[in-house]
Amino acid sequence: MNPVLTSICLLICSNVFMTFAWYAHLKELNNKPWLIAAFVSWGIALFEYMLQVPANRVGYRVLSVGQLKIIQEVITLSIFVPFSVMYLKESLKLDYLWAGICLVGAVYFMFRGA
Repeated sequence: MNPVLTSICLLICSNVFMTFAWYAHLKELNNKPWLIAAFVSWGIALFEYMLQVPANRVGYRVLSVGQLKIIQEVITLSIFVPFSVMYLKESLKLDYLWAGICLVGAVYFMFRGA
C-alpha cells in the first residue's frame, strides 16, 4: 500500500483514540476524581500511540515532518467536529468552518513545493 495512504489511515485510527482519550472523560467520568480520568485516558492513549508512531514512521519515508503534522491537524479537526457534536452534544459552530479554511491554507503552504 502507498506509504502516504497507510500513514493517513493509521493517523485517522490514532486520532479516534486520541479524541476519546482527551475528551470522552468529560462526559463519561465527570463524577470521578481527575486522577481516575487521567489513568483511563492514558490507557486509551496507549492505543493512540501504538498507531500514531508507526503512522509517522511510515509517512516520514515520503513526507516531511511539517507535512505529517498538517495532515494530522486536518484529521484532528475532521474527527473532533463530529465527535463534539454527536458524542458530547455540543452545538455545531461556524468557527469550525473558519478553522477548516485556515487548515486548507496550511495544507497549501506545506505542500506547495512538493
